[in-house]
Amino acid sequence: MALLSLVKHYFPLQLNAQLLILSCFIAITVLFLLNLRSRTRKSKSNLNLPPSPPKLPIIGNLHQIGTLPHQSFRALSKTYGPIMFLQLGQTPTVVVSSAEFASDIMKTHDLNFADRPQGTCPTILLYGCNDLGFGNYDENWKQKKKICVNELLTLRSVQSFKSKREEECFELVSKIRDLCSSGVGSVDLTELLIVTSNDIVGKCVLGNKFNTTGNSRIGELARKVMINIMAFNVGDYFPSLHWVDILTGLVPRLKAIFGELDDFFDHVIEEHRNMMKNSDDQVKRKSLLDILLKILDDGMLHNFSQNDLKAIIMDMFIGGSDTSSTTMEWAMAELMMNPTKMQKVQEEIRRVAGKKSKVEEEDINQMNYFKCVVKEVLRLHPPAPLLPPRLARSSVNIGGYTIPAKTMVYVNALPIHRDPEFWERPEEFVPERFEKKNVEFRGQDFHYTPFGSGRRGCPGMLFGIAAVESVLANLLYWFDWKLPTVNGVTAQHLDMEEIFGLTVSKKLPLYLQPIPKYY
Repeated sequence: MALLSLVKHYFPLQLNAQLLILSCFIAITVLFLLNLRSRTRKSKSNLNLPPSPPKLPIIGNLHQIGTLPHQSFRALSKTYGPIMFLQLGQTPTVVVSSAEFASDIMKTHDLNFADRPQGTCPTILLYGCNDLGFGNYDENWKQKKKICVNELLTLRSVQSFKSKREEECFELVSKIRDLCSSGVGSVDLTELLIVTSNDIVGKCVLGNKFNTTGNSRIGELARKVMINIMAFNVGDYFPSLHWVDILTGLVPRLKAIFGELDDFFDHVIEEHRNMMKNSDDQVKRKSLLDILLKILDDGMLHNFSQNDLKAIIMDMFIGGSDTSSTTMEWAMAELMMNPTKMQKVQEEIRRVAGKKSKVEEEDINQMNYFKCVVKEVLRLHPPAPLLPPRLARSSVNIGGYTIPAKTMVYVNALPIHRDPEFWERPEEFVPERFEKKNVEFRGQDFHYTPFGSGRRGCPGMLFGIAAVESVLANLLYWFDWKLPTVNGVTAQHLDMEEIFGLTVSKKLPLYLQPIPKYY
């Protein structure tokens, strides 16, 4: 019964549950015999693996992950230490939970951990993991990284999209004002932030936003990609049972989402190619897609196909929208829970911006406390606290322990960002700590790595930060905010429970009551 309960918990399925359980039980029985033989062979080795929690037969430590893996890993690390070995099904896994070991993984041995485990979901959705985020470290990948760093996501490029961010901020403010005028008490700020983030990414990447009449379906599909890219599937942990993901409907569902988006990208690329003909250079640089097409047509890329191009576009959607909206959501939630911090940051924003028709990005650069607020949000709520996993290319010694080749390695930023050795009152929201602490986003301080570091650090950091700062500053400038009122009673607190996915967001949508300000 315990085994059946575990299957039901980890495999919430759309097809007949009894059929799935029966299939899994038969397959696991076979796997158990294979596993016994494998364990007998492995027992002969004398590898000095990191400390490990006790394992169950077949599933290993899989049952200890829970619905919030970053929290589960943090709890286990308190018992088994800052470097820990887990057997997740058939997948050997190491989790590091300290700045010292994070530096070993992302700096000292960065090259050895430069590959990614290529799971079922990203393989289907990202052109066979032919993208920047999930692709393996090879010449093709290095070429894509160089394009993103030197052409697409430079400071100059990010600044060139300033007007697009400002347009979407203006539209968001107008939308909230209209809702206030219509008598709506509270607004679903979570949904508004998701739509705004998607539209900023859409306009910057493709030259058009998602939520227009013709593109609304694409916005839905992009969000499905974000939800499914990290979906639990049997094949990632039991490769010999990969066929189960077909029976459950996961693989067909992923292929349907991918097919529709792929057709859309082909159509958009063709449109942009037609528009670029006989256009001046300014028009050709209207969007990131236009920049990519020009680079491709100029022959600057070798062995670079249209699928490579589409994989980069998909990365922009995944990395640019969900992470930004999640960060803004947590920022507003934390400020609501800390009214003195809210008052302080709003006073600064309104003093610096003055009585203008919009908050300009040049103003934001003068808002020192506001920038501390953003840093503190990313400390407490990094968008992906479990940094995207790496794969050991060869066996290596870390801290006296052996990390075997092909081991999946996670850096858990949650315990690192809340380590009392580096952070005073680590569980509290204290933006003031960054007024005295010269720590930046770039990943050189391994006790603060919201965007990762090394070869696999996030290349879209500047793009994301610019969007977050622009939207947040406008929300705090144009509105005061109150907790929602239900039946005449104002809520006293917010539910800060998390939900795990591509990013870790609030489990419940953030409803707040805006009070418009007029200058």
